[in-house]
Amino acid sequence: MKFTNTRQSNSRLPMNTIFAVTFLLSAVYSTIAYNAVVFAVEPTTAIQNEDNAILLKGSVPELIYTRKAKLNSGLTEGPAVAADGSIYFTDMPFGTDNGMILRFDPKTNQTTIFNENSGKSNGLAFLRDGSAVSCDGADGGGRRLVRWNLKTGEGTTLVDRFLGKRFNSPNDLSVDLKGRIYFTDPRYGGSEPRELEREAVYRLDTDGTVIEITRDIEKPNGIVLSPDQKTLYVGDHNNGGNRLKPTDPEPKRGAMKIYAFPLDADGLVNGQRRTLVDFGSENGCDGMTVDSAGNVYASCRSLARPGINVVDAAGKELAFVETGAKNQKGLFDDWKGIPSNVEFGIGDDAHSLYITIDKSLYRLKVKTRGFHPHLESK
Repeated sequence: MKFTNTRQSNSRLPMNTIFAVTFLLSAVYSTIAYNAVVFAVEPTTAIQNEDNAILLKGSVPELIYTRKAKLNSGLTEGPAVAADGSIYFTDMPFGTDNGMILRFDPKTNQTTIFNENSGKSNGLAFLRDGSAVSCDGADGGGRRLVRWNLKTGEGTTLVDRFLGKRFNSPNDLSVDLKGRIYFTDPRYGGSEPRELEREAVYRLDTDGTVIEITRDIEKPNGIVLSPDQKTLYVGDHNNGGNRLKPTDPEPKRGAMKIYAFPLDADGLVNGQRRTLVDFGSENGCDGMTVDSAGNVYASCRSLARPGINVVDAAGKELAFVETGAKNQKGLFDDWKGIPSNVEFGIGDDAHSLYITIDKSLYRLKVKTRGFHPHLESK
């Protein structure tokens, strides 16, 4: 892939500049709530954006939340905007620790815990009635889709099986304009026995019926629909598993691509898939979103150059936001600045792009707007 943006220099700052920055940060800490400190990313993950149709010149991501709970490894995931403009996102640890769903309020810059035992929730989305839906994964999670009542905090299972067999590990989801939920079901971790041989993409219809949309994919991850509802974008991220210990073998990798599946009037695949982006031997795409013009914003987990890759419907790169240093190596917990998912705000916050990176949530101001007609009409 060809990247056009350049990173800022990491050269050492003069001492008087360091003192000035230290004073400024002290002022910020004294005026903003502890769990909502907003400041630019470290120089190693700073970006210098081109002034183009997507990015604002000189714009950098702002850190708005970092994990404070003592959880085992893992990452933040699944940012989703609610009708009131708040951003819900998940904190998904590995192993026996419980995951959480958190809520960031752009009006107050406060982050609060919505649910502290979320069943390893990963991707999130909102329905027209205002309720949230989470994809709960394996590794001790619920392996299901859960509907959340925002007023009571209670969750109820929407579906946990296909043809009587438990899902592998629901990962991400996208809701169409008819309220149907498309979701991916790979398996990345967890010791639970698998009941489904394939890793596929499904759709939960409003009457509770589950339909297999496609199995023409190795390990489906991020998923999003085009604004015209005629294309389903799915990230194939076959990393073969994560190396968590030095003694773990190097995983056997597979496809690292983003596919575009054509959909008919019934929302079913009606043609050959098309490769939108091919990441080659690098880590590929995790979560995705689209703007109102139909451009795709993909969280690229490449260790060679991690960031948000923005492409049009033909796969042409329009912009790239660097979120971490280039050419990283090591184990999972050694990686820094690796994005997992991305989402637009709405209303007065419509030009904000929210990005989950490592164990944090960031915000980036952009020129474009997201596509949330079912929420903005409320």
